[in-house]
Amino acid sequence: MRLALLDRPPTTLFVCVTCRAGRDDAQEPRPGAQLFESLRQGAEGLAVVPVECLSNCQRGCTAAVSAPGKWTYVIGQLDPEQHAADMLAFARLHREATDGLPAWRSRPEHVRKNTIARIPPLPVVAKEIA
Repeated sequence: MRLALLDRPPTTLFVCVTCRAGRDDAQEPRPGAQLFESLRQGAEGLAVVPVECLSNCQRGCTAAVSAPGKWTYVIGQLDPEQHAADMLAFARLHREATDGLPAWRSRPEHVRKNTIARIPPLPVVAKEIA
């Protein structure tokens, strides 16, 4: 069996769907779920995965952009109605960057100002196959 390497590793947006964006009420649908739906609708070429919690509750809706062998970004203060396009644009920049480090000035302003963390890629372990 031969394996082909992808030109670009798949890029995934992980979206906290339990986020209430700092609201104490049990408003439905939750802003995090609304963000997920907004991202999913425009995510051609990207994977959008709902997650239960990204532990960033005090900074509003949160999403993470990740791909194998690339830096991961955690972005907060996302408004489902205002920032979905910014996150999709950033995820596409991330996908195009070989190391997952898009040029700072090319990132949407909201992403630049609300990056919670940048996490280094896990080491790639090569396994010999017969």
